[in-house]
Amino acid sequence: MTESDGIAAHLASARPRALAALARYFRDLDLAEDAYQEACLRAMRRWPGQGLPRDPTAWLVLVARNAGIDQQRRARSGLADPLDEARLHEPGDPEALYAAAIDQAHLRDDVLRLLFMCCHPELPVQDQLALALKVVAGLSVAEIARAFVIRPKAMEQRITRAKKKAIAVAARLDTLAPRERAERLNAVSTMVYLLFNEGYSAGAGELHIRVALCEEAIRLARLLLAMFPGQAEVMGLLALCLLHHARRKARLDRDGALVPLDEQDRHLWEGELIAEGRVLIEKALRKGPAGPYQIQAAIAAVHCSAASPTETDWAEIERLYELLEALQPSPIVTLNRAVAVSKTEGEEAAVALLLPLAESLADYRHYHTTLAAIQAELGQFEDAKTAYRHALALAPTQAEATYIETRLAAVEEKISAAVG
Repeated sequence: MTESDGIAAHLASARPRALAALARYFRDLDLAEDAYQEACLRAMRRWPGQGLPRDPTAWLVLVARNAGIDQQRRARSGLADPLDEARLHEPGDPEALYAAAIDQAHLRDDVLRLLFMCCHPELPVQDQLALALKVVAGLSVAEIARAFVIRPKAMEQRITRAKKKAIAVAARLDTLAPRERAERLNAVSTMVYLLFNEGYSAGAGELHIRVALCEEAIRLARLLLAMFPGQAEVMGLLALCLLHHARRKARLDRDGALVPLDEQDRHLWEGELIAEGRVLIEKALRKGPAGPYQIQAAIAAVHCSAASPTETDWAEIERLYELLEALQPSPIVTLNRAVAVSKTEGEEAAVALLLPLAESLADYRHYHTTLAAIQAELGQFEDAKTAYRHALALAPTQAEATYIETRLAAVEEKISAAVG
């Protein structure tokens, strides 16, 4: 990793906490974003020559706060104070910055507070999620639009509208009543889950796994559980994140290519995270009827319990997906159940489940890669070739693209051999 890559990673990692602290300070999401962007630009100019500060997040918060204050002064007077400008461009001795009042407890809690703010009850759930992905995760409007399968211009308008609604409760961020927090719990849990998913499998770009975003989502899930210790679904959410995150070191090979689950080196899986996740899901399931996060965590626990791919209890996984499908029906759940069916009932039964999903999942690349893999197992190489090409056309990450290209080449080799 180059020095610039390392700095970029620090800036991405610091974004959720820094931006949340700035939003709390300014009560203005647009100003908070502008100020943080300015702090990042100054970090990119300063850090290569002087090295990273002891606490990059604290540095960014203080510099961004000063930048935001300066922007407010300019808006009021039309002029900037030259002394402020000098102070902002040269933040001074880092030790003095740490002596300034940066409350790490506030930094720790502000992201969760910001998520509750994003969950304004008058906003449609999709608008809440879009706002969180933009403000907290730092995804671009284009990336979010691609995830929601709508035009970027429409997504930009949706996010702008959501910001205005969210700011209406900004002044009350610290005083949301317990009842209000409870009412927003489901939406906040969904946001944490989506943040984790974006870190676990990025929507596009060069990085397939954004570890810092996964860890931030896990941290938020822990805070949620501390706030709602009796909520079984929050336990399930944390368990699900831990069990998936435990496999991160095995999910890419040395060249950065994606490694499918059945080919992963299970010695690289982190036993402590798996053990914690299993304890959490077992405790959650004892509390009563299982919710979607608990069922998904139970599925992940079955995978993590298998010492080898051949020891995976696919019948139990199929049963759990049937429960999830009954509780929360969706084409993606059916897609995942089809994978289990391919192991228990055979590839033809799986294809029978997959083909009716073609229209609803036309823009979901994992549908095409799953269908292609099963068609290749059946010897339907031309169909598999078409499906892999569809997947490549849907802007995968570099790791996914490498994986798909390798599978496509193997299928084309089979076709050439058959012709020859």
